[in-house]
Amino acid sequence: MAWFNQLDPTTQFVLLSAAKVVPVAMILLGLVAYTVLAERKICAAMQDRIGPNRAGPFGIWQPISDAVKAFFKEDFTPDHVRKVYFWLAPAIVMIPALLTIAVIPFGSQLGQQKMVIADLNVGVLYTFGIVSLGVYGIVLAGYAANSKYPFMGGIRASAQMISYEIAMGMSVIPVFLIVGDLNLSRVVGSQAGTVAWLPVLPNWTVFQSPMLALSFAIFLVAAFAETNRLPFDLPEAEQELAGGYNIEYSSIKFALFFMGEYANMIAASAMMVTLFFGGWTLPLFGLDAPATTLFGGLLHIGIFVGKVLVMLVIFIWVRWMWPRFRYDQLMDLGWKRMLPVALANIVVTAAWLWLRA
Repeated sequence: MAWFNQLDPTTQFVLLSAAKVVPVAMILLGLVAYTVLAERKICAAMQDRIGPNRAGPFGIWQPISDAVKAFFKEDFTPDHVRKVYFWLAPAIVMIPALLTIAVIPFGSQLGQQKMVIADLNVGVLYTFGIVSLGVYGIVLAGYAANSKYPFMGGIRASAQMISYEIAMGMSVIPVFLIVGDLNLSRVVGSQAGTVAWLPVLPNWTVFQSPMLALSFAIFLVAAFAETNRLPFDLPEAEQELAGGYNIEYSSIKFALFFMGEYANMIAASAMMVTLFFGGWTLPLFGLDAPATTLFGGLLHIGIFVGKVLVMLVIFIWVRWMWPRFRYDQLMDLGWKRMLPVALANIVVTAAWLWLRA
């Protein structure tokens, strides 16, 4: 590594960041592909059928064959669409999920390097700022299609985002009132050293505080709405809008919308694990301190990924168990139920902290 030490600090920073970005992006895209396969398998099991089982043993090569098919299908652009926006929309949907992962600490450290791409002091503000951009791709797709059903899907998506983004943002305020910091790495560190089912230690987890449990419940419901997953998939609503905003898309552009949905699921799951479930820590086995060995660092990354996978299974299970809301029920839940509860939760948490001071 002598050649590396001879480089100027800026070049070292760029190389180290690239060494994190490339594997994280590859793992994220791999998770997207195999989350789709997991959903198809779990759905098949719940409906008492087989699911994908032809492409490789147990269908494990199915995501690869689907990707090849998407690349080689004809990329057809209808004449009546607004072409610049039509091409731009799929990229806008996919990119925010990739940017969100940059500030999430997915491990403690490997050697001297923290396992987070950008350890921002305002990580949560960055996250909400980036996540809110994803809906612009959907709205743009609905507008660019120049057709009534995609346009209605885009309008629904924008109204849904406005309705639930506020409650989602308010749900995390109690976390930062308790931690006293907006840095996600410090949020994880504040949860270290606790055992969820033995609430006798000074630190906290979602299981040890009713306010944080309520925050998690609000965040979870809002995450379903923000990712357009059942029971909140009103922007697509095949029975009403024939698929919504992506009707006119085909080939790789349609695949980008599909990938964007699952990438957003992964990003939302990673945020919930970081904010409410201790991130890479596992206090029961003493795995709550930064790693000092390569194996320990990799183990922490594995713990984080395992928690994210559990959250993804919850996303999948809910989709195939719950019916879709009516649109008036969607709005009623967001504005008349979740928003007042989130505000009350902030007040109660602030009062509790003031009384303890």
